[in-house]
Amino acid sequence: MKLLHFIANQLAPLTLLGAIIGYLYPPVFMVFATPVLGMKLVLWMFAITMFALGLVLETDDLKTTLRQPLSIGLGLATQFTVMPTLAILAVWLGDLPPAYALGLIIVGCAPGAMASNVIVYLPGGALAFSITLTFIATLLAPVLTPTLVQWLGSAYFEIPFWGLMLTITKILVIPLLLGMLLRHTVIKEVHMEWVKAMAPAMGAIAIIIICSQAVAGNHDRIANVGPMLFGWVVVINASGYLIGWLLGKVYRFNHPYRVTLAIEIGMQNAGLGVALALAHFSAETALPGALFAFWSVITAAIATKILKRKELKPLEPQSLFAD
Repeated sequence: MKLLHFIANQLAPLTLLGAIIGYLYPPVFMVFATPVLGMKLVLWMFAITMFALGLVLETDDLKTTLRQPLSIGLGLATQFTVMPTLAILAVWLGDLPPAYALGLIIVGCAPGAMASNVIVYLPGGALAFSITLTFIATLLAPVLTPTLVQWLGSAYFEIPFWGLMLTITKILVIPLLLGMLLRHTVIKEVHMEWVKAMAPAMGAIAIIIICSQAVAGNHDRIANVGPMLFGWVVVINASGYLIGWLLGKVYRFNHPYRVTLAIEIGMQNAGLGVALALAHFSAETALPGALFAFWSVITAAIATKILKRKELKPLEPQSLFAD
């Protein structure tokens, strides 16, 4: 149990360690590019994270939070507009090569980071709000993400809309719903303490492997384009946090909900971006997602440490809006 908690709580340094190993000795993680049962192993790892989220998803929390449709609508609209806009601005201003441009666009169009739920949970943020946004964004992703990628990225590559939709359905929606089904039909309440410790660790391990495999696959490119591309990743990530926080104030969200919205917007589902790039494009296209996933986990982990010191307490749904 202690090992599981350690893995979940040390996501940032373990992601950094995995990325370093992947860069210095790529074969360690290139094994995850091997196809297994029709999908690359790295995609199976991503599906595991969504299955784990389904196992711990509290439907009572979902039902309670869904009674605030305005807050959910504002959060989802922010998720599907802010980061795609920031991504396309970075592409235009940075004059990036087509593969990296498309990689940034894919990340910008993939909201609902699994790691964000863990990050929000650790300092006592509005976890139900975070999970609800992730859950609904996941259900919308098979349609909205391919649509946005096709709209914004078709100038760089031919976009396989239906292929993206099928992949997102297989690695996001089906594992999430399967996890929820098992939670309410097979897993007994007495086992939930172990499941709640296991699920974040499973998600953390998958995120570490996804990021490290993308770094390993781009070993020869990182030295040449890494600094320039990484700079735009830093800008987009920081801007996402800032805009999420400011819009939370505009929406008159209370403090924990502003924190949650900022984390949800700033982090993005970079793991999904990497998975889609590896499945339908190239390792080169996956590099922006790998850098973004690594950096957003680092910055979010730092934010978690700061918020823990403030001892934030989650507010009840009826206290969602500031007075």
